[in-house]
Amino acid sequence: MRNPQIDYAAVFRALPGMVALLTPELVYVDVNDDFVRLTGRAREQLLGRYIFDVFPENPHDSAAAGMRETRESMLRAVTTGERDTMAVVRYDIEDPQRVGHWQEHFWSPVNAPVLGTDGKVTLIVHRVEEVTELIRAHGGLGEGGRARVLEAELYTRARELQEVNERLRKAHAREREVALALQEAMLPAPRPVGHHQAAVRYRPAVGALNVCGDWYDLVDLPGDRLAVAVGDVVGHGLAAACVMGQLRSALSAAARVADGPARALEALGLYARSVDGAESTTAATAFIDWDDRTLTYSSAGHLPPALLHPDGTVSFLDRATDPPLGASPEHATRPEAVSPFDEGATLVLYTDGLIERRTEDIDTGLARLTDALTRHRHAGPEDLADALLTDLLPPTGNSDDTALVVIRL
Repeated sequence: MRNPQIDYAAVFRALPGMVALLTPELVYVDVNDDFVRLTGRAREQLLGRYIFDVFPENPHDSAAAGMRETRESMLRAVTTGERDTMAVVRYDIEDPQRVGHWQEHFWSPVNAPVLGTDGKVTLIVHRVEEVTELIRAHGGLGEGGRARVLEAELYTRARELQEVNERLRKAHAREREVALALQEAMLPAPRPVGHHQAAVRYRPAVGALNVCGDWYDLVDLPGDRLAVAVGDVVGHGLAAACVMGQLRSALSAAARVADGPARALEALGLYARSVDGAESTTAATAFIDWDDRTLTYSSAGHLPPALLHPDGTVSFLDRATDPPLGASPEHATRPEAVSPFDEGATLVLYTDGLIERRTEDIDTGLARLTDALTRHRHAGPEDLADALLTDLLPPTGNSDDTALVVIRL
């Protein structure tokens, strides 16, 4: 039996509770029937108007903060693309029948974004439950004085929670800003690698502290050779950025004196034991020799580098993988392997933010990377790097940071 056609406009109008749709500029687009009924405003008084022109703040309440907090919540939903749930807020509204007379109201609002096909916020769903009567309820509470005390305590705790959440948001934002600045200072800037073409990218996670654990590095070696590496520190935020900087510098130095990538990772593993927070870091490094047209590589628990061949096929350098740094209690020799390459091939090193998704098997992400590389096989490193980020990262932003290196061989 086929499902009947659903009139979603009628469903929206009939939704229980107060629900409104607003633009990212906070202008009413539509409201449901309960919103019209409970606010005492006709639909024509709402649609096309800025929310706080329709519902200004009570000018007689010097401590009123409802408008500011509601606006900040809505704008957070627009900026982050994530739902924002507010604590109980007092927001008086003017009696539509008596101009200048304000009615005390308590609300429990939720602001949720609606994303377009491009991943950008196109609408805000503003759902509001009025809890005025609940807060003032006397039933079953005994004397009225006790009920008023409970009301005051409930409202006070809600306000305290809102203020604590706001302080946490600001603290997280400051730490994220510092961590990103530190990350930017420690990662090498894009530069020429002799007469070869290369591109590097770093994309922080969006709307979280899951940033600053990933790194990339390119090191010139004697002759027509180059060492390239990527790594991923377990942990996030400022602490991860500090560990990342130490490990990147150590591997960069080791690559300059070691006789191959495996020996460089062995030295890094020994150093990592003395760095708090470096345990279980993953890293992959490859030494490129253009004279011999060979890639010598080794991996410490990291995702395999991808080799895009001139004919569009892709192979993964996965024959020299060992546990992450610090995972083994005893020092052990790490494996390394050699792979030839043809002129015009492309080497791609990346961190897990590019391909891993919590709900998917890793093979699904590797297959997605393979498909993107094949489709963009004729692109140069700069264009290919941008195409991979566009094709593989979610349109709303990645939940983990991503480092990427693309080198034309």
